[in-house]
Amino acid sequence: MTAAYVDWGGARIKLTWKEAAYLPERECITSVHGFCFLGGKVLLVNLQNRGWDIPGGHIEKGESPKQCFKREAMEEGYVEGQCTQMGYIIVDHSENLQWTERSAYPKIGYQIFYHMDIERMFDFEARYESSERILVDPPQIPEFCEGWHETLAEALNSAMKRSISNL
Repeated sequence: MTAAYVDWGGARIKLTWKEAAYLPERECITSVHGFCFLGGKVLLVNLQNRGWDIPGGHIEKGESPKQCFKREAMEEGYVEGQCTQMGYIIVDHSENLQWTERSAYPKIGYQIFYHMDIERMFDFEARYESSERILVDPPQIPEFCEGWHETLAEALNSAMKRSISNL
């Protein structure tokens, strides 16, 4: 497991990557994200208010985490494919002095991560929150993604292992 501390809005948050095939409790899952691969490259999307990032977002009512990721990959990147859960980042607010019981997120939350092999890439329409998409070599991702940190790098390493085994 890889852990890192980040500053989110002036708050100290501990993030820990954990490879796991099971899901944490549904009410503790805060978001779903994933690495989408095509020809050894990774899909990045340019999102309003966030800049370049991997596809992901919040689960809608009645949706499973996997359904959420597939929807987000289509809405933000206009791609479809087979996906598998790789693990999650534990988002720990225990040292966040701004966190209270009324905070929007649980004290310990989880960001679920998936790996997708892109099977279909549709014309990009920019109808949702993304303005463009690109495919980059995995080592280039930190050059594009402003909030890149060690736990995301560990998640990417897990995704790349899956891509190599699927070749």
